[in-house]
Parts: sequence; C-alpha cells; structure tokens
Amino acid sequence: MNSDSHEFSGVTSALTTDGWFVMPDLLSAAQTQALATECRAMHEARQLTPARVGATRTATPLRGDSTHWFQAGAMSAPQQAFTDRLDALRLALNRELMLGLVECESHYAVYPPGAGYTRHIDRLRDSDARVVSAVFYLNEGWQDADGGALRLYLDGGSHRDIYPHAGKLLLFLSAQFEHEVLPATRDRMSIACWMRQRALGPTF
Repeated sequence: MNSDSHEFSGVTSALTTDGWFVMPDLLSAAQTQALATECRAMHEARQLTPARVGATRTATPLRGDSTHWFQAGAMSAPQQAFTDRLDALRLALNRELMLGLVECESHYAVYPPGAGYTRHIDRLRDSDARVVSAVFYLNEGWQDADGGALRLYLDGGSHRDIYPHAGKLLLFLSAQFEHEVLPATRDRMSIACWMRQRALGPTF
C-alpha cells in the first residue's frame, strides 16, 4: 500500500461508511501556528473581504465571515505547506475511492464574535464539481464554551457539533451533509476547502 494511502486509511474508511471524518494531525503544531499567525495578521490588516455565496459570489446576510482565497503561484510558505498536505490527501482518496478529484480550492475564513453561517449544503446548485468539503481549524486555546461549532446534520434528524480546535481537520461529502457554523464569543479562524472533480456538462 502507498504510504500516503496508509496514513490516510482512516479517512478513506470513514468517508465510505459514514461520509465524514475528523482528522487531528494533518499538519505539525508549528505549521498550524504559522497559518494562524498569517490569517490573524491578514484579518487585522483588513486584507480579508466579506464572504459571498454561490457561483455568482453574491453578498448575503446568511453568513458573517470574511475570506481570502489561496491563489496558485502566489501562496505564502504556510499556505503552500497546507496545500501540499491537502493534495496528498486528495491523491490518496483518488487511489482508494476513485473519486476523480482533480484539484482543491481553499480560503482563510474569519468569523467575528456573534457571526455564523446558516444551514446550507456545499454543492452549488448548478455544479457538481465539489465532492469533498474540508475545514482546517486554526484556533489555539479554544474552549467548547467559546462556541463556534460546525453543526453537521446527519441522517435520521441527529447532528454532530465539531468545535474549531487548532489542528483539527473535518472532512465530509459535499452533496450529502447540510451544516451550519454557530456563533462564537471570539474570532474564529479556519481554512475552508473543497476537493473538486471536473464538472459535468448539461445533459440533453
């Protein structure tokens, strides 16, 4: 078995059986801290922009975060380290699950205190490109009492709350799970990601 496939075997097994998984150690603590430092500095310098939704990137009151998209060929060293690890995971998922994932897209997201994102699904209405959603958290010293959980709605009407502790990676199938971001009492930082397949064209 390929070493990456072995490393990520828990992810592939869980996505097959449950459709979601929490991975605690995608990056080292130093790499996670470097991303958190950069994200915080960009937020304080007002280099993040209010988030938009949908293929047309429409402004909406349904979400309250600000974002900065990672740009191929123009990434910082912390961003590139994260992207390289996510690509290794993407390739492992392709080998084990034959998902046909061709690329990842990622952005920093900062929710100020009291902001959230109402219940939604990640697959866009007119595109099936997004296959696997991922969120990597950057919040050192986070307490569950701070709030800010991502609430993942499961089959049967139940849900699971995932709190945004630094270094945790949440993955789930984009078309399968509705989810929301609950408000927090402090700034909440993360990297939101989508592993994409080639979008299918319209059928006639």
